[in-house]
Amino acid sequence: FGRMKPVIVVHGGAGRIFKEREEGCRAGVVRAALRGYGILKQGGSALDAVEEAVRSMEDDPHFNAGCGSVLNEKGEVEMDAIIMDGKNLDSGAVSAVKCIANPIKLARLVMEKTKHMLLTDHGAHLFAQAMGIPETPGEKLITERSRERWKKNLEPDSNPEEFQNEGNVACATSTGGLSNKLIGRVGDTACIGSGGYADNHSGATSTTGHGESIMKVVLARLILYHMEQGMSPEMAADTALDYMKTRVGGLGGVIVVSNSGEWAARFSTKQMSWATVKDDQLQYGIYAGERHTKSVDEALASESEGF
Repeated sequence: FGRMKPVIVVHGGAGRIFKEREEGCRAGVVRAALRGYGILKQGGSALDAVEEAVRSMEDDPHFNAGCGSVLNEKGEVEMDAIIMDGKNLDSGAVSAVKCIANPIKLARLVMEKTKHMLLTDHGAHLFAQAMGIPETPGEKLITERSRERWKKNLEPDSNPEEFQNEGNVACATSTGGLSNKLIGRVGDTACIGSGGYADNHSGATSTTGHGESIMKVVLARLILYHMEQGMSPEMAADTALDYMKTRVGGLGGVIVVSNSGEWAARFSTKQMSWATVKDDQLQYGIYAGERHTKSVDEALASESEGF
């Protein structure tokens, strides 16, 4: 579909975002979107852009991915990630991985260096070693906040951290999962069609929210199905989220890009941090109906001063 203009959409997870964390979440999704957009502007691939944007959020303790991931029942970090290429439907994912700073990088290697799509736990660990990925001590990924939440045994403000973009279309998602989850629990993120899906014939999407509900309705693929039936990204997102709510009582959020460069960021939870860049315009928000707009130049300037 010719050279469309680069578009990138990012989300930092749906759920409850506490007041004192709002600014950090806004700044984090904006930074991720700007980084991904920078790669697209330099002629980089959609895959490189989505991977970089996710990596930036894995390294930011405000998000439930990489450093800052929530802890499982045993008090450990177990992370899931997926990446998908809309050109040929290639995908790579990892689940229940520990002691790695950037699971998204490992997911990309699974896609490019193996014949498989999903490696889990011990096998993913062995593959990471074979690929020369440095080990990060588990404690390094645990923040004070995650430990506090674990002690309180909070039900999650399930805040997976994800993102997606398009040029060729691609999607990438990374998460620490649900707080106090059972050991070995794998949610929607690592599952193709649930946590994300990308197909150049229609578009790309990445989801966030209650993983088990998302898996029941195969949310990412459902949204693209609605788009294939002629719905706009916004309409497709709302229709699928509404179905998930009425059918299985699940709440969540999604970001979507069509193959023509239309985008949407929609959610049925109270909040979802999101950001997008298109035509050198940055837009971002957290609450329903909230949308700030800045030029990319202005955003990059305030970025270098710290938000």
